Amino acid sequence: MKKIIVILTLIALFVGVLGGCANSKDKGKPKKIVVGASITPHAEILEVAKGVLESKGFELEIKEYNDYVQPNVALDAGDLDANYFQHQPYLDQFNADRDMDLVSVAIIHYEPFGVYPGKTKSIEELKDGAEISIPNDGTNEARALLLLEAQGLIKLADGVGMEATVIDIVENPKNLVIHEIEAAQLARSLQDVDLAVINGNFAIQAGLNVAKDAIAVEDKDSVAAETYGNVIAVRKGDENREEIKALVEALKSDEVKEFIDSTYEGAVVPKF
Repeated sequence: MKKIIVILTLIALFVGVLGGCANSKDKGKPKKIVVGASITPHAEILEVAKGVLESKGFELEIKEYNDYVQPNVALDAGDLDANYFQHQPYLDQFNADRDMDLVSVAIIHYEPFGVYPGKTKSIEELKDGAEISIPNDGTNEARALLLLEAQGLIKLADGVGMEATVIDIVENPKNLVIHEIEAAQLARSLQDVDLAVINGNFAIQAGLNVAKDAIAVEDKDSVAAETYGNVIAVRKGDENREEIKALVEALKSDEVKEFIDSTYEGAVVPKF
């Protein structure tokens, strides 16, 4: 019996020593943060933040996505600590549609929407029945229609604002044919349509610059500029995690601001 007690005591001590060694090793490891992002500009901006985080003892893993659905699904499932690709209206709509509870912890930048030329090179040259492609997701569709209205191409029903869809068009003097397509496909549609209203990140990804290539751009003082800042989203309850606070601080650093200003030339505008 005594022999058994001695053996059990030795095993307990051995396990305790191993546990202590493991803990001591863990203390030296950087804390990992996994963030989902659109390829451009979000993942590129995160690469700059990665260096800032490393200096503070954090390891950033960036997972790139080509659509606007999977980054939120992955975040809700716990596969990500945060994501960075969307604006608040889109996040609000996604939560409502999917019964999720994701929250924003910071606004990082704004990407102006632009109208880009396809088969027609200017708004003035648009012919009767011309074709225009716009994003098909709710909040971005409204934003695109408001930009077309600002150019005098259509008129929307009074008061629809950010809820506008194509059925809210009450005046269309040029009988424009408006195609609602997935945002990621808008740049590719340019060869088939007269004009396209393209989200900032997908325009950049396609090699387009809103300041140089767009023939009409959202006003920097517009409602859209204040409403559509791109945010860092997390699961509700994670807002005050040390890693999330460090991520936000890194993305609002001088290094990131300088990178955005010098790289995107007005196609991405810091909001900090």
